[in-house]
Amino acid sequence: MLRPRETERRMLPWLFLILAVWGAVLVLVSFLPPRKPALLMGIGFFAAWTTTEMAPLYVVGFIAFITVLIVFGALSTWPGWVALAIAIGSLFWLLTSVRGALRTNQVFLDALREGLGPNWDANLDPALEEAGRHVSWGRVLLPFWFRRRGVQRVRNIQYVDDGSRRHRLDIYRCKAKREAMPVLLQIHGGGWMISNKDQQGKPLQWHLAKRGWVCVAINYRLSPKATWPDHLVDCKRALGWIREHIAEFGGDPDYVVVTGGSAGGHLTAMMGLTPNDPEYQPGFEDVDTTVRAMMPFYGIYDWTGAWTDGHKDNGLGEVLEKYIVKQKLADAPEVFASASPINRVTPDAPRTMIAHGELDTLAPIPMARAFAAKMRATSRHEVVYVELKGAHHAYDVYNSIRTMHSITGVDLFLAWLIRVDPPGPRSPAVSAPAGKTGAVAPATDPRPTARTEH
Repeated sequence: MLRPRETERRMLPWLFLILAVWGAVLVLVSFLPPRKPALLMGIGFFAAWTTTEMAPLYVVGFIAFITVLIVFGALSTWPGWVALAIAIGSLFWLLTSVRGALRTNQVFLDALREGLGPNWDANLDPALEEAGRHVSWGRVLLPFWFRRRGVQRVRNIQYVDDGSRRHRLDIYRCKAKREAMPVLLQIHGGGWMISNKDQQGKPLQWHLAKRGWVCVAINYRLSPKATWPDHLVDCKRALGWIREHIAEFGGDPDYVVVTGGSAGGHLTAMMGLTPNDPEYQPGFEDVDTTVRAMMPFYGIYDWTGAWTDGHKDNGLGEVLEKYIVKQKLADAPEVFASASPINRVTPDAPRTMIAHGELDTLAPIPMARAFAAKMRATSRHEVVYVELKGAHHAYDVYNSIRTMHSITGVDLFLAWLIRVDPPGPRSPAVSAPAGKTGAVAPATDPRPTARTEH
């Protein structure tokens, strides 16, 4: 009969093998994510997303894990040696993933050069471009450490005076007293049904606030309670609030850039492509809802299924029909078509940066490619398209190598934007309509529930 300690030693190689196989599956999924069925696709996305963006942490964990098990005798029998071979293979592919993420800076630089021209960085601060060549490893190893010294966040400001949590926003700003700082409007994703202003875009907002931007993260009404276009109407109401009140926080109400990811990328594109459209501004048609630029990331650009390049929509159509639009595509094709950014592109579309992960399973990349091509063929303004090899959906939600480089790429695009379109009066082609500019039903006190964090 085996003694307990001897039994443990016999079991350790098998435990090593089981854990090594599990780790190998995670690594495999990060390179070959499942695209169907929907349940497996969803589980695969979370596995691939975390493994890819936290690859440096996985490398450190793998090495520590292997070392400890070997010290305690995991190589005493053949399963342990098989496990070691599998673990070393997983380490190799994790390091390959890290190497791919380290190229993100160059990918952005190449995309900026392609979209803006060979002299795009003339007269830009060289230190800004140089910063992109380095990674803040402290932040990579602490993926949820977003705060920046000198930046404050003012939370839960009502932008519609109804007390609803879905009509609140947060402001990130530099504590140093400044005036007329450019404004970034951040729209969260979540399939138009989940999430909130606290959960996305935080690495970018804390960084840009430190750099002198006023960043505004908003909530909006969610489905299934809300029905399209309630989501977009709320985003435009928030922009109306910015026009009326952002100067109180040091922001320039006439210089607003909009961004967001996933469903937020869809809403970002719709914001940029439907300026002053009365269909989406019921009761506040005279509010100026133009923006200087838009930056939709891993967005949904087609609700009709016409631009998927043979890829299945992964259940998107069913979700839209059942929970968002609450009508069948066959019964209301005009609603789905008008809600598709790819069908709203005009020559007056604003300057744009589009970014998308090559391995995105939730928002298939053929849609992004088609949208970028349509924008470039139609808009009279510059369009930057960044395709990130090895990246999945929502790659920039927390600190990672790819997130750090992506932030620098966005920073460079915005620096270029301010150079070619400096603050001041806009051209007549994108000016606000005649009439009063202001928010809808603004609160008497614009900060009734605000809380400031430093």
